[in-house]
Amino acid sequence: MAESADAVVVGARCAGSATAIALARTGRSVVALDRARFPSDTLSTHQLWPGGVAELKRLGALERVEALGAPRLPEALAGWAGHEIRGTYTPVEGIDYGLCVRRPGLDAALVETAREVGAEVRERCTASALIRRGGRVAGVRYRDPEGGEREIQAPLVVGADGRRSLVAREVGSGDAVLESANGRGCYFAYWHDARPEWCRIAAQWRQGEDLATAFPCDGGLVLVLLMPPVARAPRFKGDLEAEYERTVAAIPELRARLEGCERRSKVRHTNSTASYFRRSSGPGWALPGDAGHFKDPITAQGIRDALRFGRLLGESAGPVLDDPNALDRALQEWEGQRDLECLETYQWTNRVARAEAMNPIEAELYRQAASDSEVGRAMADVFSRSVRPGELLTARLLARLTGRAMVRQGADRGKLLRVAARELGGGIRDRLERLRALHRRG
Repeated sequence: MAESADAVVVGARCAGSATAIALARTGRSVVALDRARFPSDTLSTHQLWPGGVAELKRLGALERVEALGAPRLPEALAGWAGHEIRGTYTPVEGIDYGLCVRRPGLDAALVETAREVGAEVRERCTASALIRRGGRVAGVRYRDPEGGEREIQAPLVVGADGRRSLVAREVGSGDAVLESANGRGCYFAYWHDARPEWCRIAAQWRQGEDLATAFPCDGGLVLVLLMPPVARAPRFKGDLEAEYERTVAAIPELRARLEGCERRSKVRHTNSTASYFRRSSGPGWALPGDAGHFKDPITAQGIRDALRFGRLLGESAGPVLDDPNALDRALQEWEGQRDLECLETYQWTNRVARAEAMNPIEAELYRQAASDSEVGRAMADVFSRSVRPGELLTARLLARLTGRAMVRQGADRGKLLRVAARELGGGIRDRLERLRALHRRG
């Protein structure tokens, strides 16, 4: 038997709940389907910088999320070769702290918020196909918890169903229009945090080709993430737990941070972190969150963008669901806004995700930021999305850092010039890529 709604959202985690919340606030009837029963875990490193916490506030979910007990993280730390950058954040709508909240609690809080504002969330329901009518997507067929086949007709279907999105495949948008195969793996575990002096700090360290983070989270735990070159995957595959422990021990600052701490979970991992953009809107459908766009987790931007562009999708589509032409225009404009806001961060993330040791120009940036609080704050604000990467890493700054590296004792000037040329050339290619994206959007 068919039923009808104003919108169907496939997937009720971050992007799906945010979309459902925004649509319901416009007075629309919304049904969100998810195969999980909440609270439910998913593979995620779940750090939010202040820009992401501000999105929780806009959705009305922040109070619920903070009640889970994750400590506020108002300080960022980045370390390399004895240099330590400490920075605070420029407030985003009054929020000047990050949060690291495990996904079972975070997603359940978002689902509860969606229900509170009037959206219907149906758990243990699995979408199986889309309904089409007159060249438009017009609803969803799904299996209910008892295995029964059902369908919901709606003028808008939102595919918030992740990287392996059924909705994306069904509308012919499974392939990327822009893609980058990044060079790092992702291995993380939770540790009991016995270091209260660190409970307000989100920390990252570089050691050779390795990158590691320690983010205090709810439950008295700290999330310890390792991102070694993906070429080391066979060593992790051979003995996952032992290689994880060896890598932690090989990073002196991380080892010191974890003194007295004990690992409390198995090691979770993925080497599938290719970044992409997919075509994300069409007649009667849209793809927020990872279904439409994904960045390597090394810069921890995914949840923020899922919340933000889920919310903006609902706010844009809600008022025009009764007019197919106006709806299609709103969906196109929403997708264009997402691309314009996210493309530069996507490009910056791809550079950070290169599995390389710190180059001499990056090293000079760390040295400057370690002694200049304004640069340190700007670096933190790039993660929080208050500052664009290009506003920090300008051609002028690149030239100044290159000059400093040139006169440093023992500098390999030939290698340094090659690095500078690569960085400058990469910046030019990124700018051209953004201009082409603008041109495509008209």
